[in-house]
Amino acid sequence: MTQPATIRRAPGGPLLATALDLSARAIPVLPLRAGKVPFGNCPACRDNACGGRPNMKTPGPCACPRPCHAWAAATTELALIAGSAWAPAWKQAAAVAYHPGGIGLTVVDLDHADAITWARQTLPATRTVPTTRGEHWIYRGAMQSANAVRDGVDIKSTMAYARWLGPGTGTMTDLPDAVRALTVKEPSPARPAPHMVSVSVPQGRGECRHRTPAYLDRGIAMAEQRITEATSAVHATVYRTFLAVLTAHGRCGCLTDAHIGRLFAAAQAKGEGPRHCNDAWTNALTRLGL
Repeated sequence: MTQPATIRRAPGGPLLATALDLSARAIPVLPLRAGKVPFGNCPACRDNACGGRPNMKTPGPCACPRPCHAWAAATTELALIAGSAWAPAWKQAAAVAYHPGGIGLTVVDLDHADAITWARQTLPATRTVPTTRGEHWIYRGAMQSANAVRDGVDIKSTMAYARWLGPGTGTMTDLPDAVRALTVKEPSPARPAPHMVSVSVPQGRGECRHRTPAYLDRGIAMAEQRITEATSAVHATVYRTFLAVLTAHGRCGCLTDAHIGRLFAAAQAKGEGPRHCNDAWTNALTRLGL
């Protein structure tokens, strides 16, 4: 009687078989656990105590054979992938990932239908791979990785990993400038120097009732803070603050140009223009009859 042939399977199951197939094609791979995240570092590598692997932000001496350090663990070494150090990870693995930047690729991860629509209208067609919620668009060329470059769009290339979901369809094209531009942050606009405007300083009509300069300085500091911390109705906050300062200090002659300059600087840092600052100050003076 003929015995049935024994079917040999990879010890780690189909995910390990996929990883070995990819590594044979020079694609660096690593296992992912549930949640599409890498396995945590082993005790020796926890908190980067080992110094990290080469090619990380801070190259170090780590020679740990386990799949520690996320994307930096990705490798094409067949013996390591199928070896005993990675075996526990494959038993718990939920997916296979690869390091796109390690083979000169960039993955534009489109997370929902609106992101896909944007890509079709904005980016050149390339190889695409369907994902659970959207698509991976794969371009030839590596670049800096970044998450949330726009709603539902992540860039996965250098120092990042992407799930392997199949070879995809379509012809892979060169990485366009439109994708590179997504990670370029516009420089923060320089905060303009406060524009000093000429406003009237109330003249004193009697002895100061505040006794010490420290009292006034504390009041001005509190007014600056009130303006700085405003999260809405900034125009109204500025006017009310100016009014409160003049109510407390406008009749004794304590206020100086320097004090008013501090208030105007705080208001302008919140986006108020010089004209509005001037109007708010003048209106407060008029209301109080100063």
